[in-house]
Amino acid sequence: MLAERNNNMTQARTVTEIAHYLGGTVQGDGAIRISGLGTLETAGPDALTFLANPRYASKVAETAAGAVLMAPGGERYGRTAIEVTNPYLCFAKLLTLFYTTPHEPLGILPAAIVDSTAAVGNGVTVYPGACIGKHAVVGNRTVIHPGAVLYDNVIIGEDCVIHANAVIRERCRLGNRCIIQPGAVIGSDGFGYAPDGSGYYRIPQIGIVVLDDDVEIGANSCIDRAAVEVTRIRRGTKLDNLVQIAHNCEIGEDCMIVSQVGISGSAKIGNHVTLAGQVGVAGHLTIGDNVLVGAQSGVPGSLPANAAYSGTPTMPHKEWLKSSMIVPRLPELRKTVSSLEKRITELESMLKQTPSGELKCN
Repeated sequence: MLAERNNNMTQARTVTEIAHYLGGTVQGDGAIRISGLGTLETAGPDALTFLANPRYASKVAETAAGAVLMAPGGERYGRTAIEVTNPYLCFAKLLTLFYTTPHEPLGILPAAIVDSTAAVGNGVTVYPGACIGKHAVVGNRTVIHPGAVLYDNVIIGEDCVIHANAVIRERCRLGNRCIIQPGAVIGSDGFGYAPDGSGYYRIPQIGIVVLDDDVEIGANSCIDRAAVEVTRIRRGTKLDNLVQIAHNCEIGEDCMIVSQVGISGSAKIGNHVTLAGQVGVAGHLTIGDNVLVGAQSGVPGSLPANAAYSGTPTMPHKEWLKSSMIVPRLPELRKTVSSLEKRITELESMLKQTPSGELKCN
C-alpha cells in the first residue's frame, strides 16, 4: 500500500494510487504511472510536478510532466491533475514517500566510543567516531553519526538523528524525533561575564538546554545553556543554519527561525512565530504568538501578538513599507527642503527691510 514507507526510489505508482494516498481527486487519466518527481520545467512524462503559486499557472500548459499537483478548480490545460488543498505540503509528503528510506539499525559500530555506564536503546545506530559519555541515555531507533559527541548525563529521546560533528553538552535533554544537523552545538556556555574593574569575571553557566519533541536544529547553530535553570525550545520548532539562541531563552511551539537570526538572553518567543533571516532580538523581551518579523529587522522591545513587523527598530509591516518607499526619494526631498529653507530666509530678510513689516505686492 502507498501508506507504507517506500524502500525503492524507482517504484512506480499510478496517479490514482497517489491521489488516494494524499486524499486528493484525480482530474484526467488516473492510470498514468509515476516513478519520480520534478519541477514544472524539468519533469518528464513519468514524473509528477506541482503548482503552489498561481503566478506560475501558465507553466502547466508547457510542462511535460505526467501529472500535476494543484489546488481545486485551477486551469489544467488538458493535463492530468491531482487536486489537493495544499499542493506544496502534498509534494513534500511525496518526496518523503518516493525518496526517503527507513534507516536500517546497525548497532554500535567499531571505533564508536560508548561509556559503559551509558544506556543505549533498541535499534540504535552509533557510527564510528561518535562519542557517548557517562550515564548518557539514547532512546530507541536513534542514529548518531560520525564525530557527534554526547557529553555526560545527556538524555536523547527516541527516533532522533544526531548528524556528524554535532555536540550535545552535559545534562542537556532532547525529546523524541529531534534532528540535529552537522556542526550544531546544544548547551554551549552562555555569554556571561561580570566586570571586576579591570576585566571580566567568567560567570559559570550551570543550567541546561531542553529541546521538546520534533525540534530540528540547523547546521552550525548554537543554543546556549542557561546561566541557571533552562534554555528551552518547545515542540515542533525549526531552526535554520547559523542561528544563535542565547542563555535562558524560551522559544515557543512551531516557530520558524531562519538563518543568521540572533536572540539575546532571556528573551521569550511565543508560539507560531516566524523570524526571517538575520533578525536580531534584544534580551529580556517578549514576542507574542503568531508574530512575523521581516528579514534583517532589529527588535529592541516586546512585540504584541498576531501581527507582522519589519525594520530597525521594528514597526508594523505596513508602516515599514510606506517608510521604505520614501527612502529612495530622500536625496530629492533634501534638495527640496534646502530650497524651501533658502526661500524662507529670503522672505524673512525682505520683511525686515520693509518699514511696515509687510510685504507689498506689485
